[in-house]
Amino acid sequence: MIATEKKYLGETGPVREGHEIDLQMLHTFMADMVAGFDGPLTVKQFEGGQSNPTYLIDTPTNKYVLRRKPPGVLLKSAHAVDREYRVMSTLGDVGFPVPRVHVLCDDESVLGTMFFIMDFVPGRVFLDCSMPDLSPAERSAVFDSVNETLAALHSVDYAALGLEDFGRPGNYFARQIARWSKQYEASKTSDIPAMDRLIDWLPDAIPDDDAASLVHGDYSFHNVLIHPSEPKVVAVLDWELSTTGHPLGDLMYHMMEWYRPPGIDSRGTLNGLDLDSLGIPTMEAYMVRYCERTGRVPIENPSFYKAYNLFRVAAIVQGIVGRAQIGTAAAANASEQAERVQPLAEAAWREAQRAGAV
Repeated sequence: MIATEKKYLGETGPVREGHEIDLQMLHTFMADMVAGFDGPLTVKQFEGGQSNPTYLIDTPTNKYVLRRKPPGVLLKSAHAVDREYRVMSTLGDVGFPVPRVHVLCDDESVLGTMFFIMDFVPGRVFLDCSMPDLSPAERSAVFDSVNETLAALHSVDYAALGLEDFGRPGNYFARQIARWSKQYEASKTSDIPAMDRLIDWLPDAIPDDDAASLVHGDYSFHNVLIHPSEPKVVAVLDWELSTTGHPLGDLMYHMMEWYRPPGIDSRGTLNGLDLDSLGIPTMEAYMVRYCERTGRVPIENPSFYKAYNLFRVAAIVQGIVGRAQIGTAAAANASEQAERVQPLAEAAWREAQRAGAV
């Protein structure tokens, strides 16, 4: 899958109703603001991009990606394309693998909502984290590069890069649990007892470790581009949820591939597979390698971080469902996401029980 256009969980297609772009306005804007731009241009929309509508811009000489806020009434602090632009611009300047960003436009008179433009990066996206088309040696190398990249992100001196105000270091889990609890309640479409139990239990179960680093917030294989022919990361995408926060929250979200229950995500799971024969490290070995790279001591009580992240994803998915009901969701299959919320919540509660919840 070379120079893939499948990044945002689907093929590109016509721009959907309600997400139209004024092509003449876009052409004029890019001619003025994007160095090297040469039209004419055509625009397609990625099928996914659940939160922010995402478009492929094709010109005779280059391809670009446009990310914008969706139209309509939005949840507070959501759809932060300006934060995406800022962190990607900063990290790109120090050689971290992100697409080159060109310009952020906060003038809503141009396309109707805030947006930014970045380069389209050729690469492979593995929506199936078992990577069935690769050899065991290739899988091992890809997983190691993904591990190394996340460790490098968590080792960045974000204050030295001018990102000391990008979030609020300290009390990360307390703030995140409160945030996603509120957003879940704001988007709630049915009663899910496991979510109510988690909302009650999680705040009092937070570990004492209060480390802080720059975190991606959605670091998973569908947001990591692998070189077209080599087993290494060439770009990390989708930084909307990035902030300064606890690195173990970020790590264990990424590691959901190992513990996510089967059947609740189209990408599948590593849970139950023969990892040794596939060349994929065990969850324990992957954590050890990350800790070696970051200088962190072994991770205690991983079930808390699993419960937190499954809860967080359930709340995010519920937000998609809620936006689908009022017509602002960016993905065509948003209404289908409703069936995922309860299984995610129940899996989170099982992890909570392993962590000591009663």
